[in-house]
Amino acid sequence: MYISIITINRNNKAGLRQTVQSVAIQESKDFEYIIVDGASTDGSTDVIQEYSNINNLRWISEPDTGIYNAMNKGILMATGEYVLMLNSGDSFTNQHVIGELISGIKDNDFPDILFGNTIKTWPNGKKKKSIHQNNDFSMMTFYLGTIDHVGTCIRRSLFSQFGMYDESLKICSDWAWFMKTIVFGNIKPIHINLDTIYFDMTGISEGGGQNRGLIMDERRKTLQNTLVPSILSDYDYWGKEYRMIQRLHRHPWAYKLTHFIERCLFKIEKLKK
Repeated sequence: MYISIITINRNNKAGLRQTVQSVAIQESKDFEYIIVDGASTDGSTDVIQEYSNINNLRWISEPDTGIYNAMNKGILMATGEYVLMLNSGDSFTNQHVIGELISGIKDNDFPDILFGNTIKTWPNGKKKKSIHQNNDFSMMTFYLGTIDHVGTCIRRSLFSQFGMYDESLKICSDWAWFMKTIVFGNIKPIHINLDTIYFDMTGISEGGGQNRGLIMDERRKTLQNTLVPSILSDYDYWGKEYRMIQRLHRHPWAYKLTHFIERCLFKIEKLKK
């Protein structure tokens, strides 16, 4: 089995070096490495050439129209059964990740999508692990959030089945693609409890919060184009309550207290009728 690791980069020489180094040390060699550089002018291509002996490395450096245009280029270059995005600045947590991901794929009967835990990192040294608690996914999962794109193993044939990333979206196309495949395409992702990626929180999807407005705008437009108004209004109405119930379930005493109060209110309302 073969994984195509795809890194996109534009003028992020230091971040690219960190990413490439984490690929170069992988003990498993069951991968090809594809770097799609957006005609960088900061010496990024020097880093690529420095690591030209990496296992099955192929790369291009040319202008692109955005991150999803670059990702789509990488996918079209890929030959592996699975593709894995590892963007410039992100890195594998250790030298065993590819081998452990391949074992996870085999142990779970070759799922269409498999992902582990992402460790979000900030320049000040702060780290936060992102863990999906179970393998239950619904429209509410993607109304409220998503699964991590970086480090996720995606069966390459899914891009033929469901299409490539929508290049009209600048920052949320991976979220829209996951929603299309998982919710409406009935594709079942599998989560494994494996720390796979250090995720650079200074990237475009985070950007210190400066891109939050664009994220919300693109998500809203996608939801409006995907769901009929009556269904979307239900999600708008119940979204906050759903989060509150999830929070209460994490604290059993609070959930029991809330349930007790609700039952009391039910009986009071019943007596008034």
